[in-house]
Amino acid sequence: MPKSLYYIVLMALIFSCNSTEKAEKTTTIVDGRERYDVYQGSEMANLMRGMHAFNLQLKKEVESGKVTTEFPEEFLKIHTAEFSESKSRNETFDHYSGQFIEAQKLVFAEDSIVALSERYNSAINLCISCHQTECTGPIPKIKKLLIK
Repeated sequence: MPKSLYYIVLMALIFSCNSTEKAEKTTTIVDGRERYDVYQGSEMANLMRGMHAFNLQLKKEVESGKVTTEFPEEFLKIHTAEFSESKSRNETFDHYSGQFIEAQKLVFAEDSIVALSERYNSAINLCISCHQTECTGPIPKIKKLLIK
């Protein structure tokens, strides 16, 4: 191998090993014939998807007038869950997430004089308010959780 080609290969190897670019989180799924790269959401995105699914079920309970579930302690991870690389925790998020947790807990308070559907909608409206400041994409989906 010529000496100049050796140096080029060596430099290419060095630069490729020092790359600081992070790969997007994906999982490869193989169905026997094809490979699919499936996006894996951040810890926060997955938590919020879980919150949506829970509140969808909770909406049905509230509409029936009887809440049989309890406040999910898993929701408290909203204070520590990791965001995607393009997002970060800030004062606005901390403010709304704290208010959301308190409002969500009130849905389960049996001694409240505020109507159950009003307490539930209050929690959902806090989700919408927070998402209006950043990450507006899920707002239409969240609005469907509101009780009319």
